[in-house]
Amino acid sequence: MSWLNRPASDTQVTHGGRLWLYLVAAIVMILLVVPTLIVIPMSFSDSQYLEFPPSNWSLRWYHEYLESSKWMRATLTSIKVGILTMCIATPLGTMAAYALFVSGHRAARPVFLLLITPMIVPVILIAIGTFYAYGRVGLNNTIPGLVLAHTALATPLVMIVITSALRTYDLNQERVARSLGANPVYAFFVITLPQIKFSVMTAALLSFLTSFDEVIIAIFISGGVNATITKHMFSALRDFIDPTIAAISTILVLISTLLLLVTQYIGSREK
Repeated sequence: MSWLNRPASDTQVTHGGRLWLYLVAAIVMILLVVPTLIVIPMSFSDSQYLEFPPSNWSLRWYHEYLESSKWMRATLTSIKVGILTMCIATPLGTMAAYALFVSGHRAARPVFLLLITPMIVPVILIAIGTFYAYGRVGLNNTIPGLVLAHTALATPLVMIVITSALRTYDLNQERVARSLGANPVYAFFVITLPQIKFSVMTAALLSFLTSFDEVIIAIFISGGVNATITKHMFSALRDFIDPTIAAISTILVLISTLLLLVTQYIGSREK
């Protein structure tokens, strides 16, 4: 196979020399993807229990999900919280990343590390602290409480994505605009933002998915009519094995995949 002797990059490393890396990557992808793929056929089972492979095929559990007011209300709650989280976390994270990146101050890195600590601290600790703090101000089981908590988780992701984009961007372009009379805000929106807009879109998508898929904090601080779909799914697994969660999981996987593909498509057209 001649392709094994071809350079894998600008260096002299060949594809044959990286064959072990390709095998490891393939094994990791299989371990990550196969469990997800198994859920999809399980969602088309007619059994009262999770069954693989299905003995009888049916759309029963999709009908159960779509016709259930409880599941629909939880889905709308998760979508609402995800959109609000995205609308808050994206500008906050972008502004923080931009300010720290252009400041050049020696305290910028420690402040950056401080702001991304929600990604470092175990989520269970954040959930416990949030639960007790919200209990004092009455934010448990509320949409604003969920949005604030999810924003704290999503903002560090936005900061990391935007900071990475700014490192590949030439800030001299903005400095030229400012030297010609543009104020900093105008220069950012006219010069910088259009060149990092794909990264901003990616960060917005990640912040939405972070909120939509989050379960641990939702278990602690959401409930009643404001319970999220992930909390209902966890309860369905804990209390009794409801095959409806297989149908919901399949829908969530398809939606997440579609959003990522659309984002990548838009990004490829921008290049």
